[in-house]
Amino acid sequence: MNTGGLLSLWDVAAPAKLNLFLHVTGRLPDGYHLLQSVFVLIDWADTLHFERRDDARLVRHDLGATLPADDLCLQAARSLQAASGCRYGVDLSIDKRVPSQAGLGGGSSDAATTLLALNRLWGLGWPRERLLGLAAGLGADVPFFVGGDNAWVEGRGEQLTPIELPAQWFAVVKPAAGLSTAAIFNHPSLVRDTPTAILAGFLADETQPGAGEDPRSGFGRNDLQPPAEACCPEVTAAAAWLHQHFGNSRMTGSGSAVFARNGTEDRPRVAWPAAALPPGWVGRMCRSLTRHPLRDWAG
Repeated sequence: MNTGGLLSLWDVAAPAKLNLFLHVTGRLPDGYHLLQSVFVLIDWADTLHFERRDDARLVRHDLGATLPADDLCLQAARSLQAASGCRYGVDLSIDKRVPSQAGLGGGSSDAATTLLALNRLWGLGWPRERLLGLAAGLGADVPFFVGGDNAWVEGRGEQLTPIELPAQWFAVVKPAAGLSTAAIFNHPSLVRDTPTAILAGFLADETQPGAGEDPRSGFGRNDLQPPAEACCPEVTAAAAWLHQHFGNSRMTGSGSAVFARNGTEDRPRVAWPAAALPPGWVGRMCRSLTRHPLRDWAG
């Protein structure tokens, strides 16, 4: 094992994602749902710091909000350490900026960044395919972040087809309330038989003039939004706030965050409103990323 002399990695990004649409196309006998979606990386990100330890201990330090005792980052580090037989450990510090229970993939992104960073810090040199095997065991969204490309996503979230999309602006708002993924997927109003779409149909829709500010928010819909609004009126309120200011809105993932498309030019089509968000809400203007910042950290 060759560490290349690396003792630390600082200011390592873990970007969030948006689901431009999310369709539930079926349900498997084991209770898992079959999905279709497009995941797009955005520049709202957590920042992680890694310092190599020689005693094999895995220690996490929370620089902001307190995270669960055994979060996905520690699980990812432990999984990689066990699978590789690595004798090193790590001091991992997390500056949490992406809100939780938002559908933005923050925890999954942190876990993916941990796999990619420790692959480099510990000198493992694992190829991406090997890291993807560990990622799939950590959560449905983790393989996407390890893959490093914007993607057409199918199955349980493990079937990824990289796609290229023009850079876009998105206004993103997360209300104070969060959502339980289990509650949404078990809600009686959830549609589970949306007809299967094809990638070519999505790409054709995306290339239409004005797609970056389409009042319909583009292709398809989020099948999880109606049950989410039934469980959490703040999702409805956030969607209405964005629609008022930007002319469109859609929930992302299975959390409570909502986004609005806001153009594809060098600057957002509509500036962020001067009016303050309601108490407890967070939001910002985001730019999509063409690839993950650590895309080249796996062979």
